[in-house]
Amino acid sequence: MTAIDLGKVLDKAWADKPLAEVLAAPVAALKGVSDRDGELLAQAFGVKTVADLAELKYVRWAQALAALEAAK
Repeated sequence: MTAIDLGKVLDKAWADKPLAEVLAAPVAALKGVSDRDGELLAQAFGVKTVADLAELKYVRWAQALAALEAAK
């Protein structure tokens, strides 16, 4: 199992929340993602939560391509 320092990837207000709550949070809970970024993601892709972003097919495709390159 991989560990992650939530303080490095989440805004301070979200770093101590349970994972289920973080996944249901707006994407702006992610460090570096603004409320405006969240609005644009919602408009463009229907992404409203951290979980929605994780499930976005374009994100998964990009991750798969990066993993293929790294495996070379």
